[in-house]
Parts: sequence; C-alpha cells; structure tokens
Amino acid sequence: MFKKFISLEWKQFRRSKNFEKSLIIKIFMGIGILYFLVIALSLGTGMYFGIKKKFPNQDPWVIVNNFIIFWFFAELVLRYLIQKMPILTIKPLLILPITKEKIIHYGLAKSLLSVFNLILLFILLPYSVVLLIKGYAVLHVVAWFFGMIMLSYTLNFIVFLVNKNDTYFYSILAFLLVLVGLEYFNVFKISAIAGTAFNYLSTHPFAIAVPILVLLGSYFASFKHLERNLSLDDLQEEVKEAKTSDLSWLNRFGAVAPFLKNDLKLIWRNVRPRKTVISGAIFLFYALYFIMMKKNGVKTGMNNPYMMAFAMMFVTGGFAMTFGQLVPSWDSEYYKLLMSQNIKYKTYLDSKWYLMGVAVIISFVLATPYIYFGWEIYALLIAGAFFNLGINSYLVLFGGSLLRIPVKLNEKAKAFGNTQGFKISQLLISLPKMLLPILLFGIPNYFWGFNAGIITVVGISIIGILLKNFFLTKIENIYQKTKYKTIAAYSEAT
Repeated sequence: MFKKFISLEWKQFRRSKNFEKSLIIKIFMGIGILYFLVIALSLGTGMYFGIKKKFPNQDPWVIVNNFIIFWFFAELVLRYLIQKMPILTIKPLLILPITKEKIIHYGLAKSLLSVFNLILLFILLPYSVVLLIKGYAVLHVVAWFFGMIMLSYTLNFIVFLVNKNDTYFYSILAFLLVLVGLEYFNVFKISAIAGTAFNYLSTHPFAIAVPILVLLGSYFASFKHLERNLSLDDLQEEVKEAKTSDLSWLNRFGAVAPFLKNDLKLIWRNVRPRKTVISGAIFLFYALYFIMMKKNGVKTGMNNPYMMAFAMMFVTGGFAMTFGQLVPSWDSEYYKLLMSQNIKYKTYLDSKWYLMGVAVIISFVLATPYIYFGWEIYALLIAGAFFNLGINSYLVLFGGSLLRIPVKLNEKAKAFGNTQGFKISQLLISLPKMLLPILLFGIPNYFWGFNAGIITVVGISIIGILLKNFFLTKIENIYQKTKYKTIAAYSEAT
C-alpha cells in the first residue's frame, strides 16, 4: 500500500499544471538541503576537536550532553514554524476500500524524511565515529547515538500534536524561553539536569529503553490524534461566523482606510496571514543571536557593526519580510472583484505602505530594550527602522509586482517552508533587501566612522520617505502593466 501511495503522489506531482515551477523549486530546495547537510557533516566531524581545544580539561562528550537540550528546544520551535506536514490527498482515499490506519501510518512514516531528522543524523553520526576512534566504548556510543536520534524523532511526532493548536505551542515556547533566560542569568541550570540524564544514557546503555518508550508513546499519541480527526467531516473547511470589530479609528487615514481595515481583518480571521505575522514577530529577537556571539570571551557580534546593521534591519522589518513580500498575493482569492471597483491602484499601494510603516514603528517600540546593549546598538536599530520605512518598503512592493502566485488564506500550512507564493524572482529581489543596509552603512563607516554610516542610512531613508509619492507612482505603473496577467494567473489557479 505504501508503494501505491508513493505512485499516486508521483502522478499528482508529474501531472500538475505547475510541474516545471515545482520541479525548479524542488531542485533549489535540494541544493539548499545538501548545503546544510554538508555543514552538519563538517560540524559533526570537527565538534569533538573544537570542544577539546576550547576545554582541554573536560570531556567533550559530557559537554555535548550538557547542552544538547538547547538543540532540542530550538529544533521543536523550528519544526513547528518550518516543517511541513506530509502532503497526501486524503479525501479521495477515504471513500476507497483503504483503511484509515494505513493512510495515517504512511503519513507518519513519510514525516521521518524531514530534513530536521537528517541534519541531526549528519551531525551525530560523524561525531559518534570520532568518539569510537578516540577509544570510547562501542556499546555506550551506539546506545547514545540511537537514543539522541529517537528523541529527535519524538519531536517530529510532537509537532503533529501541537500543529493545530497555537495555544499549546506558544505556551511551550514561553516555557522554553523562561528556561533559557534562567540558564543565561545563572538562576536555574536546566542544562545540569538534562546533562545528568544524557550522561547517564552515555554510561548505561540499557537506559536507551527510555527514548524508545518515549518515541513509541509519541507515535501512538500522534496516530490516535490523526485517527480522531481523519474523516470527511473533519476535513471540511471550517466555517466560522465572522466577528465584527470597530476599526473606525482608521478612518483618519482617508482613502486608504478601507484597505487597511480589510488587511487587518484578513490577518485576524485567516490562518496563513496570522501565522505569517506571528512568525515575522520572531525577528524581534534576531539580533540577540549576533549580540551573544562570543569568541575567546569577547562578544564578536557587537564588535562587528556590519553584521549588526544587517541584523537590526531584520528586527524592525520582520513584518515586511514575511507578510509584505506576498503583496498582492494575499488578495488573490478576490483580486478580480478588487480590480473591478472604482479605486486607484495607487491608493491600494498606499495602504500597503502604511500597513508596513505601522508595523515597523510597532517593532521599533517593542525592540526598545536593545538599548540595554549600548547606544551604538540602539543607533543601528533606529537606522534599521528608517531603512525599512524609506527604502525596504518600496523594494517589497516592487517585488510583489513580480509575483503572480495565489495564496490560500485558510490553508493549514506553515508560515515558512511553503512554496505557495514562491518564485525565483522572489529570491533575486531579496538580495538588495539584505545587501543594501550593509552597503549604505558599511561604506561610510569604513571611510568616515560609525556616525557617518548611521547618518547616511537615516538621511537616504528620509529622502525615500519624502519621495513616497514618486516611488509609489513608478511601482503603480508596473502593477498596471501586469494587472491583467495577474488576474489571469489568479483565475487559472482557482
């Protein structure tokens, strides 16, 4: 039966009207996955020697056991945001003489091919080989290796349980962030407790029974969860009564107010835009990674203004980088109706610009605690906010004119890791978004100093804000020229 399912999926992929596009996307994704697997392999091969060099008086295996818990924390969060559930056309199968159990087992088995499982495998396999070469007991290393892989697979199945319930996920995320914070400030060491358990596994091979039982339990729980929700009635798109909200305060924006109200309702009422916005909010913490980077006890991220300029652009531009890049695809389900109204395209684009502008300002306010790390970091944050308002917003809207891929608003999909709404041109237009802040800040900073870089970014961005009508008019002309091609593309998809 598994062979039959694979055959059906191949036919579905091969006969798709977007086969060429999907094939190109999968090739690029394959190259990307191969790149990360090579990095994982290199990391696993050199990890033992790097730890031994850094901590010559400590056992590298013990250090890995103490801190691998944070890998699992990060993996759980990333799996929820990025990992796609196994795709299988369920409805036609449910009316055929095929048991639900076989369908579910196939979906769960297919999920084990996730790149997350491969990355940890490619890290731990060479690391375990190095441990064996260094004389560690074979039985202990093998038991530890398979125990870690089983725990990773357990997270794979846990994602099935929290996938449809954001409350569970964000409760878990809040709990994990608290644990990480307590660890960072030396209040409560979760690494000591987890390290004791993992070190016990590495010295007592029979303890592998615990990961085995946990894996089987998570598989059984996921199976029962899917079995309860696998019926034609449960697969029907849920219809909810729309709740009205008083958005009259937006009337002060004049002609763009109806579009702003529509966008806010779209985000509030639909699955994919709501998850995309929440995912964009995670970029608020993006710069912390660079700030906390250390080398020989020195925080290298804070000492590298080019790196921090890049990071600070993402802190205030998360909404534009996630939600904004799919303008006008968000409106694809009713785009023909929208274009048949007596409205100006410029007004439509104005509303999107204001929406991104408000998001940048809100992100800037929420990122105020970055001032704790110094005025230079905060100055870069200010420059990043101005860049997103005066430059990046136009690049995002221009990039939208190149997209003609519809987006299903209530699709049960991840905000990331979904190829719907993807084109190669989207990758190309992303390059200036990432390189421009580094160039605008980096060149003046190199020749005239830090303040010159900040002034340059802010000054050019202010000019961009003042020339908003000019840039939006140019972008409007592009949208007008491609208007009917966009309508035709959306119509063909439906």
